[in-house]
Amino acid sequence: MSVKPKKVRKILTNKIRQLYDIVADIDTLLTEMETDFYRVCIFGSARIRENSPIYSQVELLAEALSKSGVDIVTGGGPGLMEAANRGAKSGSKGAWSIGLPIQLPFESDANSHLDVKSHHKRFSSRLDEFMRISHAVVVVPGGIGTVLEMFYTWQLMQVAHIKPRPLILFSSDKSWEALIKWTEDYPMKNSLMSAKDMEMIKIVNSVEEIMQILGPDMAKFKNEILIQAGQNVPGIPD
Repeated sequence: MSVKPKKVRKILTNKIRQLYDIVADIDTLLTEMETDFYRVCIFGSARIRENSPIYSQVELLAEALSKSGVDIVTGGGPGLMEAANRGAKSGSKGAWSIGLPIQLPFESDANSHLDVKSHHKRFSSRLDEFMRISHAVVVVPGGIGTVLEMFYTWQLMQVAHIKPRPLILFSSDKSWEALIKWTEDYPMKNSLMSAKDMEMIKIVNSVEEIMQILGPDMAKFKNEILIQAGQNVPGIPD
């Protein structure tokens, strides 16, 4: 007796949905367990090379964060991802340089500045791991993939599928201002999003601004770790 393709397709589709639900539950549990290290995810273009000013700025940012004991997470590829991982390695004081490479026919293997690699076949699983292991997101210039990663982070915070976190757009030009202005002029004015959504985004033009924004969140995270460990936190009575 032959099995009808339509019936098989329906069964397989239901099984895939069940698997997604299981993965989502596991992801939630893992997220709750990721509490020991503050991690900043840096999204950016694979096409920008060393001779670009933004490459140097991203490297300096990652170095400054790493010196503060912050792990750096990127896609693990070339370009601005490489700049971030290189900065993380040069500034490291026990912090890790983490990469999540993805299999692409036109992109080389992961960059050489990684302490940890987690390979992915699909963008969907990679995006979810970025969200799971990071506590803040910095988005630097990039193309479709980078903009996707920025909007994915923004949307998940909007619908409370992930905990609120700093979402910082960093560039030395006005590219992010132009994009955000579009959201204000069209979706916002047409009541397709709210002013509260816009408050989730910070646009900056310097490494110093990023460090200032992240400083309070990093301190809060460290205090929570001390409290969980049963240690006294400076300024907080027993």
